[in-house]
Amino acid sequence: MYDDIVELAGESPGWLQAAGIVFTEAGLLVFVALFAWMSWRARTSPVRIAVALLPPAATAIAYLISEGVKSVLQEDRPCRNLVTLVHCPPLDDWSFPSNHATIAAAAAVGLALAWRRLAAWVLPGAALMGFSRVFVGAHYPHDVLAGLVLGAVTAWLVFRYLTGPATRFARRLTAHAGDAPTQPMPKVDLRGDSKGPLLPPRR
Repeated sequence: MYDDIVELAGESPGWLQAAGIVFTEAGLLVFVALFAWMSWRARTSPVRIAVALLPPAATAIAYLISEGVKSVLQEDRPCRNLVTLVHCPPLDDWSFPSNHATIAAAAAVGLALAWRRLAAWVLPGAALMGFSRVFVGAHYPHDVLAGLVLGAVTAWLVFRYLTGPATRFARRLTAHAGDAPTQPMPKVDLRGDSKGPLLPPRR
């Protein structure tokens, strides 16, 4: 399957090759922009901000897990002896699972859980980004599939078990901020009677 996809990429029109090369990296920037946009939309509510921070948190956790698996399994890249659309990564940059696919899936599932309207856009985008990693020759199909599953499951677990603690923590912070003592501005009575402090006499 990998050979067939790489061969297809090599025979594709130049514009499609360029699109695959750009999307395999730029797709990550799209998810970062969506993280920032969602956080900006939630800025008026500490509870909503807490939920908006879960997708990037899930993405970071999934990436760390992916790096840990890579360092243990150490599967070599499939592009070592092939001509591919992108340069093959260094020898110590292992193939399984795909970090790009892991990050894309974690980000997409996290965004979809936090904001359901994005699901129709981000989930296919994550799958397309995973495919692009095989298209440019950087990963085997099973690297991408494992990365997509890892990222999706990690994001689901983060939302399943951290949404409650995150929102409760945000509510406690909000409650403590509301209980903070305030010092009202003193009222000045311009009439000079006993209802308020007098203004100093003019000289």
